[in-house]
Amino acid sequence: MKTSVAGYPRIGSSRELKVAVEQYFRGKMAPEALLETGSRLRRMHWQKQMEAGIDGIPSNDFSFYDQMLDTAVLLNAVPQRYRDLGISSLDTYFAMARGYQGPAGDVKALAMKKWFNTNYHYLVPEIDSAPLQISGSKPFDEFLEARSYGIETKPVLIGPFTFLTLSSLAGGRTRESVAGELARAYAAILARFHELDAAWVQLDEPALVRDLDRQDIDLFLRLYESMLPSKGRVKVLLQTYFGDIRDCYEQVAGLDIDAVGLDFVEGKQSLSLVKEYGFPKDKLLLAGVVNGKNIWRNHYSRTLALLADLKKTGARIGIGTSCSLLHVPYTVAQETKLPEYALKHFSFAEEKLQELRDLSFLFSLENAEPEKIYQVNDALFQSDRIGKNAAVQAEVFALKPDDFTRFPSFEEREKLQKTRFRLPLFPTTTIGSFPQTAEVRSNRAAFRKNLICGEQYRQFNFDRIKECISLQEKIGLDVLVHGEFERNDMVEYFGEHLQGFLFTEKAWVQSYGTRCVKPPIVWEDVSWMRPITVEYAVYAQSLTNKPVKGMLTGPVTILNWSFPREDVSLEEQALQIALAVRKEVLALEEHGIGIIQIDEAALKEKLPLRRSDWHGEYLDWAIPSFRLVHSGVRPETQIHTHMCYSEFAAIIREIDSMDADVITFEASRSNLDILDALKECGFKTEIGPGVYDIHSPRIPGETEIMENLHRMLRKILPEKLWVNPDCGLKTRGNEETIGSLKNMTAAARALRTEFQS
Repeated sequence: MKTSVAGYPRIGSSRELKVAVEQYFRGKMAPEALLETGSRLRRMHWQKQMEAGIDGIPSNDFSFYDQMLDTAVLLNAVPQRYRDLGISSLDTYFAMARGYQGPAGDVKALAMKKWFNTNYHYLVPEIDSAPLQISGSKPFDEFLEARSYGIETKPVLIGPFTFLTLSSLAGGRTRESVAGELARAYAAILARFHELDAAWVQLDEPALVRDLDRQDIDLFLRLYESMLPSKGRVKVLLQTYFGDIRDCYEQVAGLDIDAVGLDFVEGKQSLSLVKEYGFPKDKLLLAGVVNGKNIWRNHYSRTLALLADLKKTGARIGIGTSCSLLHVPYTVAQETKLPEYALKHFSFAEEKLQELRDLSFLFSLENAEPEKIYQVNDALFQSDRIGKNAAVQAEVFALKPDDFTRFPSFEEREKLQKTRFRLPLFPTTTIGSFPQTAEVRSNRAAFRKNLICGEQYRQFNFDRIKECISLQEKIGLDVLVHGEFERNDMVEYFGEHLQGFLFTEKAWVQSYGTRCVKPPIVWEDVSWMRPITVEYAVYAQSLTNKPVKGMLTGPVTILNWSFPREDVSLEEQALQIALAVRKEVLALEEHGIGIIQIDEAALKEKLPLRRSDWHGEYLDWAIPSFRLVHSGVRPETQIHTHMCYSEFAAIIREIDSMDADVITFEASRSNLDILDALKECGFKTEIGPGVYDIHSPRIPGETEIMENLHRMLRKILPEKLWVNPDCGLKTRGNEETIGSLKNMTAAARALRTEFQS
């Protein structure tokens, strides 16, 4: 049975790519050295898969920043404003990713959004008047590079339908007007791989698992029917993931392609589709049975039973990962501090390669049960690994409807809060974190390594908080934060202080570009043990007469940015975490903190891709989980939340029903698209759409921010509008942070003057 990997992690097992790219940004690494780092990592990844016996090894899954951005550059979809900079091709690429501000000009970055239902973010291609055509050689170069090492790969590209449906169209362009150019460009790509004698090309089409209408399906068919005649001897694998293709299964099966990759982990109807409609005998069914999004071991007996069911349909079967392994860490072998009883349950990217090989071997046998690898695996799933907490389970069971409802009404609370805080019109604030300098990171590392004592660590943080409060007062912000210098990550930090999580040393996963996260693992029932944030929040508040926000991460985000359990429902895990965070909220309130921000940055992350599943499978417990956290606070306590880098318009009413007092959104990076939805639904919550992009090093001018605020005021009532950046400032430098915030507060003051005159 053939084995295939949809994609492999690219940041390096020790984040080598992150380090190299950031050194390049700082001018401390030459372009040649950066390119060499990429070449070394690619070779390592190919060899690892070859040694594991993988048949379908991907190439062109590597990227210096983002695969959608790579595809845009390959297809000449480089907006004119970036071409006009006149800088090198590499620097133009990074300007599209993170903006540019320098001698050559001043341009913002491309929009950034969540990649389907993952914690990965992609850059949104912008198709303007430039014709779509091959303008680069990256996929061909990397295919030949692997061949030079004696490794035959299957080049991987974002498929044309997904590329087009996720792109932004400018200059009067439409999907229909672009489709012909795009199909010709992909036809040329296939023809080039034919010339290079590539055996396979993988076209990723995750957009096919979403709700599709007739126009979508017609567009998909038009693209493929136009380009496939150019494939020559190249075999085409159409790879789908993150769900099933129920809306277009028959159309996909009928195409002149050679293999179809279906997700049997998240694809609820994948098996029933194959059973109902059959599968063409002349094509390979690549069954995605090894989970590319979670880190738990594959249960071989269940997977083999699924494969046996598929075999009965008469389909010719191969096996693969459910999606790219980009979403999991590199290897369990790097984890030296976790106990063996836990480690044996985990499977990261390297271990999933072994799982593919094991499953291929076991499925080839008439009876797999006598095999040792089968028996060891089965014993793992028969053992009772989870620590149960009867008190937590009883607390969840005892929840009543009133526990999810805050009293009194929003309107009454709003009046009380305006009286209490007496904030000016257009109050200014930040989302929470301030720059994590090398000094801050060193202090935290020294404490973890026992090089300094707890008191030294705390005193350092107190000193930074004092500086941060002073800086914010000097800048003129109205609602302050303590800066979060004690936090390594907004989820990991809270997980470390709650009962029920496990933590890794080097299990890094790429979130976007050079941003990597180390998700906690939900191991057992979750509970609150003691105050987590109170000490620092109270100290910060003691330094100023202005309100200081208590800063927390919400239960849905903690869950969505962790590796969740698979033996307990997501709903139960969310409610357990919500009860724990609720206790922290009440502790902050008890200690005099009047404004508490409960971030739900990842609220939309696990929203099912099909609208029919939104409520029953997700929103019906995700929204109540947030409401549970804050329902017990006093009316005059102001609850904030924050959300970022997703398309929220479709669920804007549900977001309003979270019943927060103030919600801040990422907005500037997505061109303030959310404003129309806010106005249309009559959004009651006070709102702070981000006025500038914090994922870019450029400093926005006061005029630019004023323009954004004026656009906001066309859709938002003045008394409802807050002024803030898109997101936290953790990843930014001090100089750009101060410059940006000064311009932001200046714009807010100027706007107040406008309204008072």
